[in-house]
Amino acid sequence: MADSGERDNEDHQEENHQLSVVAANCEQAASQPNIIPGEKVSSIEEVVQNDPDCYELDLNHHRIDKLENLEPLTQVERLYLRWNLIKKIENLHTLTTLVELELYDNQLTKLENLDALVNLEILDVSFNRLTKIENLELLTKLEKLYLVSNKITQIENIGMLTNLTMLELGDNKIKRIENLDNLAKLRQLFLGKNKIAKIENLDKLVNLEILSLQANRIVKIENLEKLVNMSELYLSENGIEKIENLNSNTQLDTLDLAKNRLKAIDNIECLEQLEELWLNDNSIDDWKNVEMLKENKSLKTVYLEHNPISKDVMYRPKLKDIAPWLQKIDATLCR
Repeated sequence: MADSGERDNEDHQEENHQLSVVAANCEQAASQPNIIPGEKVSSIEEVVQNDPDCYELDLNHHRIDKLENLEPLTQVERLYLRWNLIKKIENLHTLTTLVELELYDNQLTKLENLDALVNLEILDVSFNRLTKIENLELLTKLEKLYLVSNKITQIENIGMLTNLTMLELGDNKIKRIENLDNLAKLRQLFLGKNKIAKIENLDKLVNLEILSLQANRIVKIENLEKLVNMSELYLSENGIEKIENLNSNTQLDTLDLAKNRLKAIDNIECLEQLEELWLNDNSIDDWKNVEMLKENKSLKTVYLEHNPISKDVMYRPKLKDIAPWLQKIDATLCR
């Protein structure tokens, strides 16, 4: 029969052995590549061979650094390549059936080698390193073009894309609205977070429904007379001092003028269909002026927080008294 000293020694040896195993496992794990859970790291060739007749192929987040081995895809219509490491658009010439191509968040520096994709309707190359819009001449079926968060300095080379209904150019380095005259079918235009100083050259966009010019350098609302079908106008984070020149935009249901330099609410009585009015973070300080809202009987939501009038202890009751039909004040439902 073993005494207590021997048992303690055996227990100590077993404990040391277990610690050694744990240490060895940790060392082995540390030597393995650090693969983020949920990421499937595999080659394009392997995925394509697995299902060459697919209509839709999702290669998002696969750490792909080169476009290649896509030739077997004879029927693919939608190809998703978001969140990869692709530096060049290439080897897509056989994918003539493509209707949608997403290259969002890669490392592209140039739009190129897309001529064969004549059936493409949606192209997303947002969050890349593009400096110029180019080489899209043959993509005449394109309806939606996303170029968000690149380094583009000029709107150019898109006049032939006459079927475009949406153009998204937010977060670039564009200084001027130009070269859009041929895009008569355009319904949505997003130019927020650029360096645009003037609203201009929009007269031909008679079907435009949504215009976003947030976070630019605009100081005056102007040149919107021809946009009679516009229902949403976003002009927050600019330097606008007066609400004006909206008499022709009677279809507006959403008007965003937050974070500007407004001291008064003017010239919105003609906007009979207005439902949402965002005027927060301005300098509106006169309740008599706020009474202008009595004319806007369709108004459901108004944002006026962070104006001098919002410091009034009776702020919400006064607003509700002026416009009893309001359903929401500063994101809070009315009782």
